[in-house]
Amino acid sequence: MRISWSKIGFFTIDLILGAYLLLAFTAFNKTDEVQKICSGVDIQIEDYTQNGFISKAEIETRLEKARLHPRMQPMSRINTRKIEENLQRMPFVRTAECYKTQDGLVRINITQRMPILRIKAINGEDYYLDDNNQRMQNAHYTSDLIVATGHIRQQFAQRYLAPLIKTISANTFWEQEIEQINVLPDKGIELIPRVGDHIVFLGHLPESKDAKEQQRLIAEFTTRQLDRLKKFYIYGLSQAGWNKYSRINLEFDNQIICKRREQ
Repeated sequence: MRISWSKIGFFTIDLILGAYLLLAFTAFNKTDEVQKICSGVDIQIEDYTQNGFISKAEIETRLEKARLHPRMQPMSRINTRKIEENLQRMPFVRTAECYKTQDGLVRINITQRMPILRIKAINGEDYYLDDNNQRMQNAHYTSDLIVATGHIRQQFAQRYLAPLIKTISANTFWEQEIEQINVLPDKGIELIPRVGDHIVFLGHLPESKDAKEQQRLIAEFTTRQLDRLKKFYIYGLSQAGWNKYSRINLEFDNQIICKRREQ
């Protein structure tokens, strides 16, 4: 077998030249990054116009307090991982992504956690549930959410109240009509509406060992009970008067029991 030394020589030269160019390019980029100053910060918050729970000003203020704000910093000194970790500790942040661009910008992309229910339990706990049924610490958020009060432990809120509030919120009428959910000591559910001076006893939410099955059962139960209540509103209270009864009991399938208000 004959070996072409000339070909090997050319291959070696090409390999050395390629390695040199790679090292030179890398060194140039590093030098360029050391010298380049961050020219701006682009903050994008998903669904900001519909659900402005977090503002760009809050993001910038937090980064400034943590001494992580990229503005006018050398690109080489900007730690994108620390920026992400810091922002992800904010109560309304679901995800935070931070990266640098070739033109000297730092981009920050935020997705928000969506509060769906405020919990103010009798044991003093005060927090939110988000749309993934997870607990959120209390913050400055003051939107007109339905409030759940009474005998509520976190597990009950996540397994029972989360599917209840999602079913209520899926219906525009009930989302606007229901102001408060109250949990009794035996876990019975009361609803306090905005219109009418009465309390609605919904009943006890169904149970299942399977979490998905339980969510389905609670959604069906809530829809059925609210349909019954709406018909009673239309054909009963609209005739008798919205303040005639102090309590409306939907616990039994075949009848609605009302307690007349004391004169």
